[in-house]
Amino acid sequence: MTETGTLIESQYLTQENAATDASDTLWNAVQPQVTQHKKPASRGTSGKHGGRGSSYTRSTPSPILSQNQIVPSNSQQDLATEDESSFIVQEIDLLQRQGINVADINKLKSAGICTVKGVQMTTRKKLINIKGLSEVKVDKIKEAAAKVDRCCNGFTTARLYGEQRRCIFHVSTGSSKLDAILGGGLQSMGITEVFGEFRCGKTQISHTCCVTCQIPVEDTNYPGGKALFIDTENTFRPDRLRNIAARFGFDGDMILDNVLYARAFTSDHQMELLDLAAAKFHEERGVFKLLVIDSVMALFRVDYCGRGELAERQQKLGQLMSRLQKISEEYNISVLITNQMTADPGVTMTFQADPKKPIGGHILAHASTTRVQLRKCRGDTRIAKIYDSPELPEEEATFAITLGGVTDAGE
Repeated sequence: MTETGTLIESQYLTQENAATDASDTLWNAVQPQVTQHKKPASRGTSGKHGGRGSSYTRSTPSPILSQNQIVPSNSQQDLATEDESSFIVQEIDLLQRQGINVADINKLKSAGICTVKGVQMTTRKKLINIKGLSEVKVDKIKEAAAKVDRCCNGFTTARLYGEQRRCIFHVSTGSSKLDAILGGGLQSMGITEVFGEFRCGKTQISHTCCVTCQIPVEDTNYPGGKALFIDTENTFRPDRLRNIAARFGFDGDMILDNVLYARAFTSDHQMELLDLAAAKFHEERGVFKLLVIDSVMALFRVDYCGRGELAERQQKLGQLMSRLQKISEEYNISVLITNQMTADPGVTMTFQADPKKPIGGHILAHASTTRVQLRKCRGDTRIAKIYDSPELPEEEATFAITLGGVTDAGE
C-alpha cells in the first residue's frame, strides 16, 4: 500500500474508534471503481422461472488511492445494514440470562459452538460428548436456547419465512451469463457444487469468486466481504488472484489480505478446518461472505479405499456436508465446493452418451443446494449447466477462462 493509502486508512480507523464493528475490517482492501451498467435482468419474461443475473463495467481506476477507494460510502454502509437487518446472530453468552453458567458456555465455545442457533443445530449426543457436560446440563442448555431463540422451535408462515430470506445475497462468478442461470450468482445460506472433468474450470471459478465476493454491488445492496479457501489438491495460486484483481481494478496485495487460506491434508483435517472456519466467521461476524472447498471429495477418495470402507466414507462425508450447511445458515455464508467425476462402467452397457458421473453418491447429491455441471468446449470456452436446483430451471450458459479469470465467452 502507498503512504497515501496508509495514512487515509489510519485516519478512518481513528474516526471509527479503532473499528468497533468487526465488519469494518473488510474495507482495508482497495475498493475498485465498479458499477453495474444495468440492473440484474429477470428471466421471468422468457419463461416461468424467475431469476437474475449481473454484469460488471469497470471504469479506469485512478493511480492515486482516494478515501472512497479505501472505505465504503455512508450510503453503502446504510444499505448494507438495512439489507442484513433481518439476519441476526445471537451470541451464546445470552444463555447466561437463562441460568447457564459461564464455565459451561466456555465449554461450548471450545467445541466450536458460539451462537444460540449453533446450539439448536447440534444434537444432544454431540453435546454430551463435550468434556464436562452431563445429560442434565445439556437438557438445560437446550431449554435455555429454545427460550432465547423461539424462531426455530415451531412453525411459521411461508410469508414470514420469505421475509427472513431477504438477507440472502449472491456472489458473482465473473460471468454475467453464468450468473443469470444461477439466479444472480452463488447464493448464500446454501451450497453450490460445481463438478466436471479436469480442465473444465472448477478451480478457475473458485479463484474468480474469491475476488468478486469483495466487490460491492449497489443494485442489490451487497456490501462485499472476505473469502476463506480450503485447498485439498494444492491448486490454490495467489498470483492467479493478482491477475483477476487487475481485471477489476483491485490492488493485488489488498485482495490477498482478504482471502484466508488453509491446506487440508486428510479428510479429518478438512473437518477440523471447518470448525476453525466457523470460529473465524463468529469472530468477524458479517465480514466473510464466501467459503470455498476445492475439492470436497479429493481427500475422501484417498483416505477411504474400496467397498469395505465405502459406508464409513459416506457417513463422514454426510457429517461434513451437514456441517457445511449449518455454517452457511448460521453465518449467512455462500459455500462453493468443487467435485471430481468418475467413469461408471455399468452405464456403458446401456449405450448412454456420457458414462461419467460426479463422485460422492447420493449423500453429496442431496446435501448440495445447487449442482452445476461443467463441460469442455473449443479453446478457452466452457459450458455450464444447472444439473439440480430447488428453484432454478435446467439451463446452460457458456463462459470463458481468461487471464482475468472467468468471464463471458467472446469478450
